[in-house]
Amino acid sequence: MAPRVPVEPSGTLRLRTANYSGALALGALCVHHSLMKLRILYFAAARELVGASSEELVLSTLQLAADQQLVAKDLVSHLAGRHPRLLPYVGRMRVAINGEIVSDAMSVKDGDEVAILPPVAGGSVLAEVRESALSVDELIAAVRDPSAGAIAVFLGVVRDHAEGKGVARLDYESYTLLANKEMRRIVEMLLSEHPRTKLAVVHRVGQLAVGDLAVIVAASAAHRAQAFELCRAAIDRIKAVVPIWKKEWDEAGQALWVNLDADTRS
Repeated sequence: MAPRVPVEPSGTLRLRTANYSGALALGALCVHHSLMKLRILYFAAARELVGASSEELVLSTLQLAADQQLVAKDLVSHLAGRHPRLLPYVGRMRVAINGEIVSDAMSVKDGDEVAILPPVAGGSVLAEVRESALSVDELIAAVRDPSAGAIAVFLGVVRDHAEGKGVARLDYESYTLLANKEMRRIVEMLLSEHPRTKLAVVHRVGQLAVGDLAVIVAASAAHRAQAFELCRAAIDRIKAVVPIWKKEWDEAGQALWVNLDADTRS
């Protein structure tokens, strides 16, 4: 792992190598100054603690070696120095870079959009893969809330055709441990982006017949526009990144993996 970057609240990041005691020109070391520009987003409690929903941050960097880099944990420490009210809570905040929740050790690069995400309200999140039949009522109950005036539900159903050809059944397969983790990450991130909403997702795996429910997404919000937006954003992100694969069978018993195999069926 690359050396971490000590960060000073003043706005200057000083990258140091312990063995060199501050010497700026030693042998093959390349020393230069550069500017890193970041867009920082704050949500929910983080926004209130900072007093702003976003800020443009320009950091002056003294780079001593090519393998040194700014990481998420150092950036959060720097932001806590800029915004003292944030400091007591930084250990509970998570970081997303360019729309993806990341670890403390993830590097931050010039031009990145960095979101500071407080803990999600409401305790446990329903976001999982299952082999059993799905229940619409279960998901509606999971997102009901006295403050919600709208509940939007998306149902993904196995249809009898695709690309102009008949479909007899679908086989869904997942890397379940990672799929559950990714779906939960997506749900928690969307809830951070949309305060005072609720969201639940379940996806079925195994052999599904035409008409079976493959996925259900339910979202609640004060108004219908936000509920619809949240529901659509969730299914779009899930289809894009969650490790769930679909094998499509026709009535002749021929099959292909969707988005992988070329369709050579007659």
